[in-house]
Amino acid sequence: MGAGHGHVLYRESASPVHRLPPEVKIVAMVVFTVAVVATPREAFWAFGGYALLVAGVAALARVGPGWLLRRAMIELPFVLFAVALPFLGTGERVAVAGLHLSVEGLYGSWNILAKGTLGVLASLLLAATTTSRDLIVGLDRLRCPQVLTQIATFMLRYLDVLIGEARRMRVARISRGDDPRFLWQLRGFAAGIGALFLRAFERGERVYLAMLSRGYTGRMPAVWQGAGAATTGQWLVAATVPVVAAAIAATAVVLT
Repeated sequence: MGAGHGHVLYRESASPVHRLPPEVKIVAMVVFTVAVVATPREAFWAFGGYALLVAGVAALARVGPGWLLRRAMIELPFVLFAVALPFLGTGERVAVAGLHLSVEGLYGSWNILAKGTLGVLASLLLAATTTSRDLIVGLDRLRCPQVLTQIATFMLRYLDVLIGEARRMRVARISRGDDPRFLWQLRGFAAGIGALFLRAFERGERVYLAMLSRGYTGRMPAVWQGAGAATTGQWLVAATVPVVAAAIAATAVVLT
């Protein structure tokens, strides 16, 4: 994979979080998310602790709150659903600002908003501090099934190629009088999608044959054995956040 295949969420920096190996960051994010999900929704204080952990990691990674909040808008559809729950919920109701809202709906709305937002922010921090290539390397070092890492690797490598091919096909259609804005030309658009699929399939077959001729045996190199793998010290440093999060979740379960 070339160096130009970065993603729009990655933020170049020399922060301590950026320098950590990708596998330790992936594990830390997953454990943190599991701890958040396992926390009872009634333990409001616990979610405040999780928010402080996220804020601390963001500050250490030099990722500003504005950047995080703008990209966290991806969860807006879930936010709208959560806002509707207090009005649609059944059971006991309580008066809030003149509105009679469902108690169960309020808890459900809080549960979705708190856990969903923390999960999205944790994922954004991982993406902001780890390139796409390093994410795949980290998954490979964690013994993720080879077929998954290979598919992700090839998708990342040839995504720009497919986008360029689709752009050229669109320009060719428009130059021949096609206008994709009109509904009755949907047939032409569908035919273009089919042609793009066939071109991608043929290109993939040629690439695969070229790889076989160069000694490819169906398995990518075991990069987890190579230089840059996490040391014991780096695992211990990265474990700080998930261990604290797990302790908060355990305390919340006991006290609730």
